[in-house]
Amino acid sequence: MVDKNEIKGAFKEAGGKLKQAAGDLSGNDRLKAEGAADEIEGKTQKNYGKVKDAVRDQTS
Repeated sequence: MVDKNEIKGAFKEAGGKLKQAAGDLSGNDRLKAEGAADEIEGKTQKNYGKVKDAVRDQTS
């Protein structure tokens, strides 16, 4: 079973990548930095969901 944090994290990570690309295209360094931060936050949330899911599987 996939944890909701994995799904939310994946969307946040993808959104961050899009923001970075938009920042690159427009030359907007702030947007690019926000995208990088969102991507990292999304990866962290996704990994948290994976760990939480693995713990749940081990305790069931």
